[in-house]
Amino acid sequence: MKLDVTTLEGNTAGSVDLNEAIFGLEPRADLLARCVRWQLAKRQAGTHAVKNRSAIDRTTKKVYKQKGTGSARHGAASAPQFRGGGRAFGPQVRSHAHDLPKKVRVLALKHALSSKAKDASLVVIDDVKLSEPKTKALVERFGKLGLGNALIIGGAEIETNFQRAARNIPNIDVLPVQGINVYDILRREKLVLTKSAVDALEARFK
Repeated sequence: MKLDVTTLEGNTAGSVDLNEAIFGLEPRADLLARCVRWQLAKRQAGTHAVKNRSAIDRTTKKVYKQKGTGSARHGAASAPQFRGGGRAFGPQVRSHAHDLPKKVRVLALKHALSSKAKDASLVVIDDVKLSEPKTKALVERFGKLGLGNALIIGGAEIETNFQRAARNIPNIDVLPVQGINVYDILRREKLVLTKSAVDALEARFK
């Protein structure tokens, strides 16, 4: 698969051959959904908690006598059915993370990349470098390239001026190539890869 390479100024900078085994697959929604669910579950805090009846500080004196009242038998005011009592079967602190095989995660990333290529939402740029960290100037360049909602993947390190200029722009995410992931690819309309990112991905999946 051949794709044109552009510059930040919108000029043509040749073309690049994309590996069909990475960018030419038929996207599978089930793989993408499994990987997104795994990512979101892994980063969920799981700090929700309620007090059950053992954690409620109330008297343990018998509410009323055992027999003769015509009411149900109760032994403590901390029981869930009483106002101010403990919560029955409420959430407790736990991890929401679950396992996903590494082969599935790798395949899901390939399918996410292929989905952007298939939708013509993949842009390859020669490099992301700026002479000065000016957000306004970068917004104008993104406007010319049609990048209003995009994930930009650079090389192993993102150039400082570009990172500073891009961090205040809404709906624009910038990540180094080692941080590329399925969720961030799918949540943005366009995926922008630098030539070094393309080389790194092809080397990674070789």
